[in-house]
Amino acid sequence: MAPGIGSIKAKALLDYFKSPENIFNASVNELSGVKGVNPAIAQGILNVSKDKSLLDKELRLIKKENVNVVTIFDEKYPVNLKEIHDPPVVLYVKGSFKKEDKQAVAIVGSRRCSSYGRNTAARFASGLAGLGITVVSGMARGIDTAAHSAAVNSRARTIAVLGSGLSRIYPPENKALSERIAEYGAVISEFPMTMRPLALNFPRRNRIISGLSLGTVVVEAAKNSGALITARCAYEQGREVFSVPGEALKPAAFGVNQLIKDGARLVEDVNDILEELAPQLKGYIKANRATGQVPLPLDLKSEELKIIGLLEDGPMHVDVIASGASFPIADTSSVLTGLEIRGLIRRNPGNIFERNFPCQSR
Repeated sequence: MAPGIGSIKAKALLDYFKSPENIFNASVNELSGVKGVNPAIAQGILNVSKDKSLLDKELRLIKKENVNVVTIFDEKYPVNLKEIHDPPVVLYVKGSFKKEDKQAVAIVGSRRCSSYGRNTAARFASGLAGLGITVVSGMARGIDTAAHSAAVNSRARTIAVLGSGLSRIYPPENKALSERIAEYGAVISEFPMTMRPLALNFPRRNRIISGLSLGTVVVEAAKNSGALITARCAYEQGREVFSVPGEALKPAAFGVNQLIKDGARLVEDVNDILEELAPQLKGYIKANRATGQVPLPLDLKSEELKIIGLLEDGPMHVDVIASGASFPIADTSSVLTGLEIRGLIRRNPGNIFERNFPCQSR
């Protein structure tokens, strides 16, 4: 809450003074002895620590919004995030972290995405969520929203990292989505509760998105897209970067295609991601597949549920599916395409379809 203090200076202060109490009991001269902390910043720290009304207001908002405060010293602090070179010392959390969030993949991309980009993000998110992998993103318009929505529709874990305080949900139209995300995962921020969504906050929050994740998938990104900053953060953190190829010459494809030229792994489906992350996911996916307890998305239509149920018996030709479902072949093909786009089924040679993973009936 003190001006001029970010994660690096906060960590330097803690390393020097050993505890928050010692920081707040230090003098301006003592605080100024820490690298990067000048007298003005030091005075700002003391002003915040002594302003009881300011702190009381923050605590009231934390309680009102049902937010938990997790510090880097807590056991609940995400393991992946703790490993980066500048982890946030404090996280505001609406929802909860779980141990399985170590198996997480970020999906990011353009705010002004195409319908193809939106469907692709949803397909990847549904596929990953169905395997028990936590989907991480920034809850921005476009690709981020599509990824979070697909995960919550699958009743699976997803984590949204904000560039504002938790009492200032941004964009405002995602307020309802944020509540659903908190139910199935967590909405988090390193910023104080009333922090506005300032432009300079978003590049800073991007290191958290990549830091929480084993790898980052970029779906559509223009030349100067914020998603490319997240990809750069992932590279710097030693994490994998995946890129979905786009149509040449389209502005939204420039960034993703450039990432591939620069060495990012080209991915077309979830299996490409699993192949690359196999060492980190060893045993986890196998166990998840074996449980057969992956929940189906909540928004599936009756005809989609019927076809998913038929495929429980194993791979089937499109004609057999149409016959079993008593649907016209054209309608069957349309439903199958929709399920394939969402990553729930896959199409094999010869128009043979099968589930991508076992699902829990409902």
